[in-house]
Amino acid sequence: MIETSKSLRERLSAGVARMLAPLLSLNDPQWGRRPGGGNQGPPDLDEIWRNLNRKLNRLLGGKGGGGSNGETPGGGPSAGAIGGGAGLLALLIVVVWIASGFYIVNEGQRGVVLRFGKFIETTMPGPRWHLPYPVESAEVVNVAQVRTVEVGYRNNVKSKVLKESLMLTDDENIIDVQFAVQYILKSPSDYLFNGRAPEDSVLQAAETSIREIVGRNSMDFVIFEGRAEVAARAQKLMQEILDRYGTGISISKVTMQNAQPPEQVQASFDDAVKASQDRERQKNEGEAYANDVIPRARGMAARLMQEAEGYRSRVIEQSQGDASRFRQVVAEYTKAPQVTRDRLYLDAMQQIMSNTSKILIDQKSGGNILYLPLDKLMQMSTAGVVAAEAVPQTKSAEPAAADTGARGREAFRSREREAR
Repeated sequence: MIETSKSLRERLSAGVARMLAPLLSLNDPQWGRRPGGGNQGPPDLDEIWRNLNRKLNRLLGGKGGGGSNGETPGGGPSAGAIGGGAGLLALLIVVVWIASGFYIVNEGQRGVVLRFGKFIETTMPGPRWHLPYPVESAEVVNVAQVRTVEVGYRNNVKSKVLKESLMLTDDENIIDVQFAVQYILKSPSDYLFNGRAPEDSVLQAAETSIREIVGRNSMDFVIFEGRAEVAARAQKLMQEILDRYGTGISISKVTMQNAQPPEQVQASFDDAVKASQDRERQKNEGEAYANDVIPRARGMAARLMQEAEGYRSRVIEQSQGDASRFRQVVAEYTKAPQVTRDRLYLDAMQQIMSNTSKILIDQKSGGNILYLPLDKLMQMSTAGVVAAEAVPQTKSAEPAAADTGARGREAFRSREREAR
């Protein structure tokens, strides 16, 4: 149908152009001349009309009545010629009017058809047709285009709009916030008919949402760690407002461009931020020191506890062993008291003599050479010094050690005198 109407329009336009070209051209030899003379002058309208009727009759294959050229005997155009031309003109007008209802919807767009101003349907991409004006009209809306609304600035972050950007936080501080809102259309009919200024609606909804969220949070949260969360919550709240109004708009992204204190207090805020950073640094250093000292102290405490437990176990086991040994000795003593008494005496004397540095010499023997085990004496003295340095002695043990050393020196002096 589209191709047929287009071909018919082209043929009619070509025929009308061929008919009117010789009549309206300045190069027409009949222009400005009368039928019987060669003088220049205004064109003869009757002759132009007769030529137009003659060409129309020839094009339509008809003949005029009352004359060979479709003229009346008086020289004017006949009624048939006038009727044929009017019918052709009316047909041409109807074809052009019908053809004016064709329109094309591109990809990413939607067509909205109105009948006497009332919404009828939404058309998809492709060639479409509607009843021509004034019955129906069509408006093409781009639904794939990403539109942007700027809040707090225009075109550049430095071009601030303080009326929109200054906001009050929950801790009663003023901050300067600039952000951009990107949106697309999800319902062309709602976008066109449910609001007079959709862009202003988005701007006001965005400003309302961000003010509500900023007013419920502290300044540090909005400026530093919570910027992404503020943008996400603002997008959700903004979409709820626009859906409640039925604007047919879908928010795709909210981008925080800038969030900072006002310029008048920027220096003081920087000092406060530096102080906060120093506090965090010192806090981290303290935690690092605590993490180093506390595990070490706990390890030392655990080691001391284990050593104490080991000492306790050793003392208990040793006491139990001594008690068991004593019970066994008592049992043997009851069987043979004298033998057991002698054995105990010899064991005690062996233990005592093994720890002393005195040397007993038999003077009754007639030997002239006196043998002294100096190597054994040196080992015993060295072992005693190392043991005294390694294990601190108690106050009660110190006088005994001093007495032992004095007696040892006296024994050496006596032996030297005897050897002389």
